[in-house]
Amino acid sequence: MRRGFILGKFLPPHAGHVALIEAAMALVDELTILVAWLPGDSISGPLRIEWMRDMFSKCRVVGHGAPAPQDPGESKEYWPIWRSIVSKVHPDPIDYLFAGEAYGAELARQVGGLYVPLGARVLGADQNGLGGLSGSAVRDNPWGHWQFLPAPVRDHYAHTICLHGVESVGKSTLAERLAVHYGTVLVPEYGRAHCETYGTECREQDLLLIGRAQQAMIEAARPWCNRRLIADTDALMTAAWSQMMIGHTGDELLCERKADLYLMLATDAPFIDDGTRVYREPEQRVQFDRVARAVLATTRVRWVEIKGSWDGRFETAVAAIDSLASD
Repeated sequence: MRRGFILGKFLPPHAGHVALIEAAMALVDELTILVAWLPGDSISGPLRIEWMRDMFSKCRVVGHGAPAPQDPGESKEYWPIWRSIVSKVHPDPIDYLFAGEAYGAELARQVGGLYVPLGARVLGADQNGLGGLSGSAVRDNPWGHWQFLPAPVRDHYAHTICLHGVESVGKSTLAERLAVHYGTVLVPEYGRAHCETYGTECREQDLLLIGRAQQAMIEAARPWCNRRLIADTDALMTAAWSQMMIGHTGDELLCERKADLYLMLATDAPFIDDGTRVYREPEQRVQFDRVARAVLATTRVRWVEIKGSWDGRFETAVAAIDSLASD
């Protein structure tokens, strides 16, 4: 049994970490990954543990979140403290200690094992690729390093933009145009497929399913988006439908994860009856629009109104989305 050990913050994990760990896995029978964090880190330790366990299910992933010196110059007890930490999480002898930086040599002398310097970073190679990656660089500019982020980290840094509004205001058309503009993926409206399959007479259980299915589609797509995810709608719009159809809104619909920005489309677009419309009369549309806006106000999400010509709507939406990225 050949045992390997890796210590890191993984704040956040990036392609350099993934390459190092996958190479290490090929060299040992059992690999332990120790994720170390401090209180107040920008990404919580338990979340990083979750990410690492999801990505490396064949490894033993453990964590240490108690305060500890981060540099030998901080305390003369630096190495005794870290020897104790490592011995607690890895009481068995370490055969190979893997690291992508020179500190691994001293760490191996302190805790045991043969130091195996893996990856481009330890040699200062591939500075425009894996060798130039660092957690601090990714934290400073995650979107600039997007191609090097694993799926869970992309999900963490992505922005979701959701279109909101009543029937026949151009949500789907605008969503498709935005997805093309930003070179990203679009999550279509589940409710439309549901109603085309089962009809537009929805009971509470139908509405809850529509809301859950829509959110599930959004969550599944987030790791695949290009920095931004465009959603045709989400559970908050289903909540508005629920209020209109059955007179109340379940808390479940209001408690789903919210988008980073909602584009509230006004009713000044020409009404087109495509055969699936439910509220066709002007007074019904006014009421529905009021309910949809109230849902946004109640949940205190960030939103902007989109109105005017089709090109004007697109330009307003792009400006709002771009300003979100600059905040």
